[in-house]
Amino acid sequence: MTTLIFGHQNPDTDALTSALSFAEFQRQLGNPDVEAVALGEPNDETKFVLDYFKQPAPRVIKTAATETDTVMLVDHNEPQQSVEDIADVTVTAVVDHHRIANFNTAAPLFYRAEPVGSTNSIIYEMFQEHGFTISAQLAGLMASGIISDTLLLKSPTTTDLERRVLPELAKLAGIDLEQYGLAMLKAGTNLAAKSDLDIVEGDAKSFTMAGKTVRIGQVNVVDLGEIEARQGAIEATLKAEAEKNGYDTFVLIATDILNSNSLGLAFGADLDKLEAAFGVKFDADHRLALPGVVSRKKQVVPPLQAAYEA
Repeated sequence: MTTLIFGHQNPDTDALTSALSFAEFQRQLGNPDVEAVALGEPNDETKFVLDYFKQPAPRVIKTAATETDTVMLVDHNEPQQSVEDIADVTVTAVVDHHRIANFNTAAPLFYRAEPVGSTNSIIYEMFQEHGFTISAQLAGLMASGIISDTLLLKSPTTTDLERRVLPELAKLAGIDLEQYGLAMLKAGTNLAAKSDLDIVEGDAKSFTMAGKTVRIGQVNVVDLGEIEARQGAIEATLKAEAEKNGYDTFVLIATDILNSNSLGLAFGADLDKLEAAFGVKFDADHRLALPGVVSRKKQVVPPLQAAYEA
């Protein structure tokens, strides 16, 4: 029976490519019966990556237990971010770089988590530790995951590991890091091609904070004015999605990848928690200015969690 390997729902580039890279690692480890799959369609940035390196997109699954008993998780561990029937399968391995929350298993498993910028950084370490081979194509996919999660090494989540690993992978892949990286990041910022729902839900994750469900979406842009121009429709979508799915609060972080700033839009009952988390007030246009904030994992979730638990 094939073991399925996948990242979180609404997969970003690191989630999807780390599933591919960890599947290849497992095959070289002597576990051939694995398949990298996805819990959603690739976004525009990830499509650019797959097209560039001529890698077919993994098939999308909605459930896992209908076809396997065992799964491996990459780039996530929280069950609300995983496949909907995660409780009905056995998790045999996790490779992740996020917080560990609401996660438990009935059986022992392989678990590797490091506080680094990308899941692919950890998997690259594992390839090196075992002396396994990384093809030029796989190197490009792994580099892309790191570029995405670290915003080309500009995010505060970037560590010395990424600064060492990314140039090595770029060399293996035969790409110019700056040229390719910027083109890749810009490919994901075409808001004109995105619906309001795509903007809000395209890279959204749910978190449990003090017993409440907080949904946090993030979208990369090259001009925050594009978000401001669509604010009314975006806020209506946040409200509709929150009410339909039972989210207590739904936050959208729009991030200017060129200037490393963000603005926040939100709907919900706990907007005071957002203000407390960031030490700023919503302005007259109901926007939260977040200068220097680019990382949901490091700069949004931890202070918001602290505000809820205060």
